Amino acid sequence: MTQQSDTAAEPPADREPKKERRDRTHWLYILVIVGVVAGVVVGLVAPHLGSSLGVLGTLFVNLIKMMISPVIFCTIVLGIGSVRKAASVGKVGGLAMAYFLIMSTIALAIGLVVGNLIKPGTGLNIPHGSGAGAKLAEQAHSGGGTMEFFENIIPTTLLSSLTVGNVLQTLFVALLVGFGIQAMGPSGEPLVRGVRLIQTLIFRILSGILWLAPIGAFGAMAKVVGDTGFDAVVQLGVLMLAFYLTCIIFVFGVLGALLRAAAGMSIFKLVRYLAREYLLIVATSSSESALPRLIAKLEHAGVEQTTVGIVVPTGYSFNLDGTNIYMTLAALFIAQAVGIHLPLTEQVLLVFVAMLSSKGAAGVTGAGFITLAATLSIVPSVPVAGMALILGIDRFMSQGRSLTNFIGNAVATIVVARWENALDREALAAALNGRPAGETL
Repeated sequence: MTQQSDTAAEPPADREPKKERRDRTHWLYILVIVGVVAGVVVGLVAPHLGSSLGVLGTLFVNLIKMMISPVIFCTIVLGIGSVRKAASVGKVGGLAMAYFLIMSTIALAIGLVVGNLIKPGTGLNIPHGSGAGAKLAEQAHSGGGTMEFFENIIPTTLLSSLTVGNVLQTLFVALLVGFGIQAMGPSGEPLVRGVRLIQTLIFRILSGILWLAPIGAFGAMAKVVGDTGFDAVVQLGVLMLAFYLTCIIFVFGVLGALLRAAAGMSIFKLVRYLAREYLLIVATSSSESALPRLIAKLEHAGVEQTTVGIVVPTGYSFNLDGTNIYMTLAALFIAQAVGIHLPLTEQVLLVFVAMLSSKGAAGVTGAGFITLAATLSIVPSVPVAGMALILGIDRFMSQGRSLTNFIGNAVATIVVARWENALDREALAAALNGRPAGETL
């Protein structure tokens, strides 16, 4: 009997991707922490001053809202293009897309269930009669309900949705353009490349805006704490705890059961096998930074290269388990914090919209916040302005989103490979047990 290694086996040296250049966003993380702590202190010591500083958070949210329409347009168009590419490779692409759709729905539903059970925003009690609560409640009910949602879909012109900032119309136009490009076949590739370049520019602008997050977080936290006292800090802590616990349950419960049923492997061993990548993801708050290593490790673990090449890149656009949990849970928190009851019909609408708006931006730092803004811009009753309530803690949840997305894509690739008989189970067992392939205990 050979001795089992304490650590999971690594890919061979010649398969190791190049060392990633260290991302400077860890400084942004530190600055956000400083801004949040300073905002809490100001809100507690000088409530009136804290309330007046809320304009800083509002301005930052407005900057994010400015980017919603172009982000939605590009990600939806490119997302539909990814569907066409995935479908063109045959059964593997079709199975992957079906898996992503099912798991996204489950993740969104779990976020809703936890939000309805724990109700993390109910103790915040932002008043409706004055201040932030009145503005949020007014914005929440000014949309006219679900009927106006459907009546407001078609824009005046093809480009007017982008110029007036109507996110619902932008979504509709993006779907038309995406399917139109898809119908063009190979001749539509130049248009896809053009949209991808525009998306790159938009995310560069967004990256610059995110460096203002510490100022926005300071103002938002100062106002929330100034208006409601220390209870706001407690309830925001409840939201973070609920989110991380939900991600843990999803990974070790839902994904763990699926991996055991499909491949007969333990999710704990897979989590250990991918452990080195977590530090990179936490440092950058982006699962994109670990993409090359994920591909190398999955191939080393016995997944056929073709399957990895199809499932992993497509999953980075369509399999966003952590982002989906975050969006539904955060949306319910905002609604509860301002005293808005979401009926079942609007919660279903929330799931549908989040399914579309979350695609394509998972690897971008801060993308979860902007996709939440896009979702709330379409759902009639939840105020986008309420995002200022969670601005101060969003950064603390971004690591959870990225880690859950990362593990979810690893499980997805193994499961699809098992369905397609494209998995060497002996190599997988060897890698996850930390011993060379072919060695037995």
